Amino acid sequence: MRSQAGKSKEPGTDRGTSVITRTKPQTKKPSLYRVLLLNDDYTPMEFVIHVLERFFQKDHDSATRVMLHVHNHGVGECGVYTYEVAETKVTQVMDFARQHQHPLQCVMEKN
Repeated sequence: MRSQAGKSKEPGTDRGTSVITRTKPQTKKPSLYRVLLLNDDYTPMEFVIHVLERFFQKDHDSATRVMLHVHNHGVGECGVYTYEVAETKVTQVMDFARQHQHPLQCVMEKN
């Protein structure tokens, strides 16, 4: 075995072949996030229903059910979305609530 500049090579091991492997890229489904409304003692129930109808396309009965769940349990799910959509909805709801001087909290959490 001879060593040249830190390389060792045995005679007869250089055959001129190489192996190329191709890996198929794995596409991963995007993570989903739950958008949640948190209960407070000041935001009117009608305003919460309006938010659910406007930003989450809930019909009046569904919006009322979610609002009552928030009222009775402290938190309620508005929907499940990709990160970007969930983030946008949280921002829209929070901005809308502030514009109307309500302390309504909207958050997102990984599903």
